Amino acid sequence: MSNEINKRGLLLVLSSPSGAGKSTLSRLLLEKDDNISLSVSTTTRSPRLGEVDGEDYHFVEVEEFEQMVGSEGFLEHAKVFDHYYGTPAAPVEAALKDGKDVLFDIDWQGTQQLNQKIPEDLVRVFILPPSKAELEIRLKTRAQDSDDVVAKRMAKANSEISHWAEYDYVIINDDLDAAEAELFTVLKAERMKRSRQSGLASFVGDLTSD
Repeated sequence: MSNEINKRGLLLVLSSPSGAGKSTLSRLLLEKDDNISLSVSTTTRSPRLGEVDGEDYHFVEVEEFEQMVGSEGFLEHAKVFDHYYGTPAAPVEAALKDGKDVLFDIDWQGTQQLNQKIPEDLVRVFILPPSKAELEIRLKTRAQDSDDVVAKRMAKANSEISHWAEYDYVIINDDLDAAEAELFTVLKAERMKRSRQSGLASFVGDLTSD
């Protein structure tokens, strides 16, 4: 019955220090839920091996990025590790109106900006590692970064984790299956909120009409 009721989409933000598992949880969510899509960010960094322009990121030069900032083309933008990242506004706003949910893999800076612009649509989830030692192990075993970059990410982790209290939900990713289940529970509950079921008033009106 609830599938017949029009709903407004939501913005699901996942944030964490690098290596805590938000990218893995994002991938699992996208694979198993057809009503949510990943917000494709714009960035000034170069593509990594296997990344596709327009699917993983929109890769642009700094000048083009600055033009989009000036024309308010981003919902949020930030500088992370010497590169700029931003969320294009138009596709996100279109998805929300169409009842589709949008997933964000962004940091606390971007989350704060989203909260300033569209707080009523925002669901914020922070992913924590089970320990600092485990976080360092994960960063090293994924073998994507040099030792220097791993050290930088570990040094930045304390600052990132300090923003955990700004989020609506916190998940400790000690066991991936358990963390995934908790994330799906959050999403299902948020979708059922009365405020997001835009067609509910009309539905109830039909129920109570003579």
